[in-house]
Amino acid sequence: MVVRDPTLPDHVTIYEVGARDGLQNESTVVPVEVKAEFLQRLARTGLRVLEATSFVHPRWVPQLADAADLLRRMVRVDGIDYPVLVPNERGLDRALAAGVRHIAIFASATETFAKRNLNRTLDEQFDMFAPVVGRALARGLRVRGYVSMCFGDPWEGAVAPHQVAEVGRRLVEMGCHQLSLGDTIGTGTPGHVNAVLDACVAGGVPIRQLAVHFHDTYGQALANTLAALRHGVTTVDASAGGLGGCPYAESATGNLATEDLVWMLDGLGIRHGVDLDALVATSTWMAHHLGRPSPSRVVRALGGP
Repeated sequence: MVVRDPTLPDHVTIYEVGARDGLQNESTVVPVEVKAEFLQRLARTGLRVLEATSFVHPRWVPQLADAADLLRRMVRVDGIDYPVLVPNERGLDRALAAGVRHIAIFASATETFAKRNLNRTLDEQFDMFAPVVGRALARGLRVRGYVSMCFGDPWEGAVAPHQVAEVGRRLVEMGCHQLSLGDTIGTGTPGHVNAVLDACVAGGVPIRQLAVHFHDTYGQALANTLAALRHGVTTVDASAGGLGGCPYAESATGNLATEDLVWMLDGLGIRHGVDLDALVATSTWMAHHLGRPSPSRVVRALGGP
């Protein structure tokens, strides 16, 4: 049954991260030809943004060491955006050589995670990002900014909303067209989501430039997503089949499953353009290749492994 809530957005863009954020956390390396087919199958579901891979150094994320090879092999579909994550100027060089038109950078809202993930202090990370963003914009690329640890940090605990807002403001002023606020370890709750979004808007980042990226460690991802939608957010990150986590945060479980998000959006009468049956079939196919059941409850309910 569809019950439309007029206070919610009419349309939501699903930013699919399964091929990058999902597969980077696998204990084994998925063959590049499987990744290419995964992206092709996802493209057939109606998703319009498919984050393809990352040009992070293979020593840190060996699961994505085949990024350049994947981009050569994959079949791009007209009308679909295929962003890639780049950590620094070396990553940008590789992305430009591969013909990428949309990149993402990955910042931290906390000092400890910046040091552990980027080997920079909270302030120093911006010095690393500035030339990446500047060069990308000069070449006509779009740049997304991820902000991790927005709702909690395993070393520092709770993160103040104003701290998240300050990091986000600096990224937007640098030239990022969109900010994805990440609940990296899944500790956020709806009231906390409201507080962080309020702080970001008060800090000068319009709600139209904000996206959300929730992990389901404590079962809050859908509730947090609904809170963000009520706030006016219209871009939600999700991962087909609930794949993923964070290789730098051991307590983090999978991302919000795209199927679970689609089921909720369907019930709310919010347009998204995705064929749920095709998406479930794709996640079932990938679960077979990974050798384990999909953690998505909707995939399981509709007959997948």
